[in-house]
Amino acid sequence: MASNPLVDSFRVKELRERILFTALMLIVFRLGAVLPIPGINVRELNTYFLSQQNSGNAIVDYLDFFAGGAFSNFSVFMLGIMPYISMSIIMQLLLIVFPSLKKISEEEGGKKKIQSYQRIGTVVVCIIQSFAVTQYAQSISRSVENLLSMRIVPFTLIAILTVTTGTMFLMWIGEQITKRGIGNGISLLIFAGIVARLPQALWELVGRVRNDQLNPVFVIVVFVMFVAVVALVVFEQQGQRKIPVHYAKRVVGRRMYSGQNTYIPFKINPSGVIPVIFASSILTFPLQIASTIGGNVAWLAAISRALNPQGLLYTVLYVLLIIFFAYFYTQVSLNPIEIAKNIRENGGSIPGIRTERIEEYLTRILNRIVLPGSLYLAVIAVLPTIIQRLFNFPSSISYLMGGTSLLILVGVDLDTMSQVEALLKMHYHEGLTKRGRLRGRNL
Repeated sequence: MASNPLVDSFRVKELRERILFTALMLIVFRLGAVLPIPGINVRELNTYFLSQQNSGNAIVDYLDFFAGGAFSNFSVFMLGIMPYISMSIIMQLLLIVFPSLKKISEEEGGKKKIQSYQRIGTVVVCIIQSFAVTQYAQSISRSVENLLSMRIVPFTLIAILTVTTGTMFLMWIGEQITKRGIGNGISLLIFAGIVARLPQALWELVGRVRNDQLNPVFVIVVFVMFVAVVALVVFEQQGQRKIPVHYAKRVVGRRMYSGQNTYIPFKINPSGVIPVIFASSILTFPLQIASTIGGNVAWLAAISRALNPQGLLYTVLYVLLIIFFAYFYTQVSLNPIEIAKNIRENGGSIPGIRTERIEEYLTRILNRIVLPGSLYLAVIAVLPTIIQRLFNFPSSISYLMGGTSLLILVGVDLDTMSQVEALLKMHYHEGLTKRGRLRGRNL
């Protein structure tokens, strides 16, 4: 009887323990997403957001999308993992701007110092965003009676402490999944939040079709587009450019190593879904502050209107940030200087390229690959806005059926499957695919 890869996944003890641990952590995450912060009347809050949903609130839907539905619940995880991602971006930029900080990171134990700085910065970002959330709750309480069950000052302090602790706990969960589970923990938390909202979005879609608010033909067209985009995303994630490298015979100690021919795999999209997540995080931070405090400050209200997720300014900024972070993350993860140095030190050469020009050649190849890859990411990322404008789809559905959600779902799924396949093959089992061509960003 032929072996089943899914059954084999639970036969291998190490893999079984990792899968069960990941599932347990994701269950804890989903439980925290529905646990409200102290001082909030959940019934009045749900009534308010239902009325807002009927009138359409794109900003709340957008923030709720990245928090996995936790934002509209005013839960302890309502900020999600985005403050940590925002701080990681800031830290990466600081490492480039300040050479002294870069030097610290290269010293022994320097990575732990940088991580501690990043955690402290995450706490600061959480405090700022959680304070903005308390202001938003106070603005809602002016139109909704009995929303807050305690006075404003105690509620503000407790809410800031609770929400900040919730985000830091999510950071810990993500790190534990990466260390003891399967896949990248931070990415899986975002993945779980998106998947958790799919049933509700599909049910809302069915209700709109029944009520003749959506044309069934348009729904079929969008679903065909959805399947086509998934196939294209998988194709693009797996595509790569192979750079041939020849190594001459060399003597190490008393042993002679024969020459070999190999290649450097440059993926069409080396950074995966990272540019999309980074761009979304950078835009979410000012958008959340502007939308939550905008009712009290005029210029923040103007920023909130200008940064509407369905607006032109937001779309342009989103595309530019995706392209920027595609180049930025590629230069950080695939440094042509380091690659060229390693090739030269090991006696390697690229056919037709002089040894002193390897760095220039690799840089040119990367730039040619990253540009179409980043543009491709940007086109898919703005797909929800196109669906909303053309087919009049609600934002809660279009966010989940295209764009950022698709890139995250497909990218995280491929990464996780590649790790599962690697562990299966390590224990002499067949992989998840017949040809074993899964390639994740982390492998």
